[in-house]
Amino acid sequence: MTVSDETAEATLRVSRSLLGVIARSLGDALERVTLPQFRVLVLLISRGPLRMRDLADSMGAVPSTFTRVVDRLESSGWVARSPGSSDRREVLISATPAARQLVDEVTERRRRRIAAILSELSSAEQEQLRDAFLLFTTAAGEPAAEDLLIMGL
Repeated sequence: MTVSDETAEATLRVSRSLLGVIARSLGDALERVTLPQFRVLVLLISRGPLRMRDLADSMGAVPSTFTRVVDRLESSGWVARSPGSSDRREVLISATPAARQLVDEVTERRRRRIAAILSELSSAEQEQLRDAFLLFTTAAGEPAAEDLLIMGL
């Protein structure tokens, strides 16, 4: 195995570990919402209120079928509909305070787990890891915010 192959394999292992952190951070949130619903909440919280069409487009969904997703979120208290300011026919979808709390809880669990993992490393190792991550993210290019939001990240 070449150094490049070994590095690729190590990177794959790290990505699986990070996916595990992400999955565990969702924890009981997935007992309250589905993963696609959670992704909608993350998108609304990060972007603010959106028109149904814009929300559906951002999620890669058809607006007419996406309405059911929003209906379920609204009936559960996760989102609210309000009239648009410029056009009475326009309806804006926004996250409720309960949705913001749910997403904040997941984010905080993720942050705590990452901090716990990093605490196992020395300061020098943490600096090396930070530098390696910065190099990797520069080489990989910044993922589009859309891609991250759609994954609920």
